Amino acid sequence: MAFKIVISEPKSKKAWQIEKDAPSLIGKKIGEKIDGSLIGLSGFTLQITGGSDKEGFPMRYDLDGVARKKALLTKGVGFRGTKKIRKVKYKVKGMRKRKYIRGNTVSDSIIQVNLKVVEGEGDIPVILGIPPKEKKEEPKPEEKPKEEQKPKEEPKKEGE
Repeated sequence: MAFKIVISEPKSKKAWQIEKDAPSLIGKKIGEKIDGSLIGLSGFTLQITGGSDKEGFPMRYDLDGVARKKALLTKGVGFRGTKKIRKVKYKVKGMRKRKYIRGNTVSDSIIQVNLKVVEGEGDIPVILGIPPKEKKEEPKPEEKPKEEQKPKEEPKKEGE
């Protein structure tokens, strides 16, 4: 089972996405720390922070198991407490919604797993073999050659 693994580094505030076949992640829960060598990052310690299943439903830390359930949410992952009235979104106090969420355990039906770096030093894109993004330099607009300014002729006075 291939996972889309999103590795984020809080220090540099960057994230990288790779696709790996990692059966060792199955059965792990949100919040568990894993060794980076399981996904090719030896020397790093990673923490599972979340994920989503095939249909896009998010994993939630406080729902045990692997099942998808329709839970009554008041805040947190998978909940937006806004109501749209006349094209304006308002935050309603005390709002609750019944939404589908996935349990906190990684299973075969999970497609994306989010990880964050807890310990370890090094350049993650180099270790993963991700080429650096090239910065596109925008061509500067060509400046028109300035015309030489002719000295202004002062109007002649009639008395001269």
